[in-house]
Amino acid sequence: MKVNGAPTRPIAVASDGWAVEIIDQTRLPHAFVKVRLETLADAERAIRDMWVRGAPLIGATAAYGMALAMRADASEGGLAEAYRRLYATRPTAVNLRWALDDLRGRLGGLAPEARPAAAYARAAAICEEDVAINAAIGRHGLALIRELWERKGRPARLNVLTHCNAGWLATVDWGTATAPIYMAHDAGVPVHVWVDETRPRNQGANLTAWELLNHGVPHTVVVDNTGGHLMQHGMVDLCIVGTDRTTARGDVCNKIGTYLKALAAHDNGVPFYVALPGPTVDWTIEDGLHEIPIEQRDPAEVTRIAGLADGGQLLSVAVTPAGSPAANFGFDVTPARLVTGLITERGVCAASHQGLLSLYPEHR
Repeated sequence: MKVNGAPTRPIAVASDGWAVEIIDQTRLPHAFVKVRLETLADAERAIRDMWVRGAPLIGATAAYGMALAMRADASEGGLAEAYRRLYATRPTAVNLRWALDDLRGRLGGLAPEARPAAAYARAAAICEEDVAINAAIGRHGLALIRELWERKGRPARLNVLTHCNAGWLATVDWGTATAPIYMAHDAGVPVHVWVDETRPRNQGANLTAWELLNHGVPHTVVVDNTGGHLMQHGMVDLCIVGTDRTTARGDVCNKIGTYLKALAAHDNGVPFYVALPGPTVDWTIEDGLHEIPIEQRDPAEVTRIAGLADGGQLLSVAVTPAGSPAANFGFDVTPARLVTGLITERGVCAASHQGLLSLYPEHR
């Protein structure tokens, strides 16, 4: 995807060939800032403080974090310590564990002196695999969008609602939920996107809107509680969201508020799709409601909000009374029964064990 006309990815190896550059997403949309990661501690902070976020990008960053760690200490102890510290940063996203398990498995059988180069090579491969996966998700999702547009008589506007940010900023390129949207727009389907603001961190208003604006996709930012009203009045043709973890039976864990959108979609007959790469499926669990750990983040994300003042200064201001406690649940689980279908790199399937196995038979 492009920023100011230039092809851009949210993570890449720096020109020196060993440091890693990321976009500090906490500064968007008001400032476009790249940050240089040089150590394991830098990678930890980037993931924990959400300079990078989104399950696929977290996995890619963790892989490069392992590479940075191996550059400093490629011993058995260094490998174990890097795994432990990176895994503790964001426990909900299954891609984090997947990437760390992959790197640990590959590096464990190598001599310490071979580990740094192997880690960098595998991290780069994970990034390229993610790009290919997301492009495939986009093609399968485009077919759904085009078919719906044709079935509705080619209206002048096809309204898609999305929640949080499952765009290219959450991956290495294209995005998951946004890949079909970008491809539909590029193919001439007149998509318009309702962008949930996604409190408390406003990743829809800050990131998804910024992405769509840069790509020229028509969109409108709405507060989180507007989705049900829009669906009641026929102003949403379909919903597409991403997911940080999907269970073997098709339950999806995504940014807090996704479950409420799925309920509204179900009540109003609006198709509710979830776009995800294969590595986001956690085949070890069935019951998302009781088996997925839900991250509880800093209450300050609820009690304060950041924005750009009229004078151009970035400010953080309080929005709750001093002394009022706040809870900050990062995710919720949408049961498979509320999901119309899962859009993956291998095709579209039902949100069920059998549906997923039809695309990923190697997990039987």
